[in-house]
Amino acid sequence: MPAVPDVTPSEAFAALQGDPGAVLVDVRTDAEWNFVGVPDLSALGKQVVLIPWQVFPSMQVNDHFAEHLRRAGVTAESNVYYICRSGARSLAAGQAAQMAGFPHAFNVRDGFEGPVDAEGHRGTVGGWKAEGLPWRQR
Repeated sequence: MPAVPDVTPSEAFAALQGDPGAVLVDVRTDAEWNFVGVPDLSALGKQVVLIPWQVFPSMQVNDHFAEHLRRAGVTAESNVYYICRSGARSLAAGQAAQMAGFPHAFNVRDGFEGPVDAEGHRGTVGGWKAEGLPWRQR
């Protein structure tokens, strides 16, 4: 199986803009979506697909992840960009998606919030928010 390539948030946004069939799947938990925010693709005429890779609060892997992708309209032909907080869960989700028949998986490096800065805060060093890409509170 091929590796899941990393792309920057800006590269993912450009790909979503240029490819009508490309999909952004946010694999964070519903708590993160509600309290931290979500990418906003409305300017592209798209919506981010929200499917947790791990289920809060137990953080058990979502056994129905591939089924949820199919229900969301993701196909084997879709270029799918997976994003989480910092890029780790999204990589695991992309790998699992490949094994489930979704070969065109990309991991959004540094995720939505990016790594922690010198003060221990996220959102300033890297990631979707730090790159100035559109997002909103739910």
